[in-house]
Amino acid sequence: MYTPPAFRDEDRDSIRATLRAARLAHFITATADGVMATPLPLYIDQKEGEHGVVYGHLAKANPQGRTAAIGDGLAIFMGPDAYITPSWYATKQETGKVVPTWNYVAVHAHGPVEFFDDPARLLQVVTRLTDIHEDERAAPWRVSDAPADFIRAQLRGIIGIRMPITRLEGKRKMSQNRSLADRSQVAAGLAESLRPSEREAAALVPVT
Repeated sequence: MYTPPAFRDEDRDSIRATLRAARLAHFITATADGVMATPLPLYIDQKEGEHGVVYGHLAKANPQGRTAAIGDGLAIFMGPDAYITPSWYATKQETGKVVPTWNYVAVHAHGPVEFFDDPARLLQVVTRLTDIHEDERAAPWRVSDAPADFIRAQLRGIIGIRMPITRLEGKRKMSQNRSLADRSQVAAGLAESLRPSEREAAALVPVT
């Protein structure tokens, strides 16, 4: 990921927060048949290894899970993002030398890919993944709520993913390269947006 120094995020807590908050990631592998990519809910087990381990699952019919990866896999986790109009910049009134851009937060996780179909391991993955997304609900649904034989049948239709993270790249592009006056107006403009992601981005623009 191309990351100019001004946008490089090397803070481990910040990177972990982005990983936890991402609802949907993109899982990418290079193969002899070309690059393969699947949007997936993934989670990181931070207790394994130096940087954690990515877990998730693919449909068994998905060829990505049946095709050996060449080199490391890549999981892309996105945070808040927003279109930035030049109309917000104080510089527009001063020189007119401004163009649109896009602000965003992203983390790229790299590592060797393992696919597995062991039912016990698959059950652990789907249970953990379900609990992560259900725990915020007033009445969480649990995998154990469904009949055991039904769950066993469902597990036969998926392939697990395990990717120990060997390298993490964090990027937080939030107008850090603009003047304080420009950043302040960007934050104010985003704060008034009807899009939740843009309001989240507003809070990440440095204005001090």
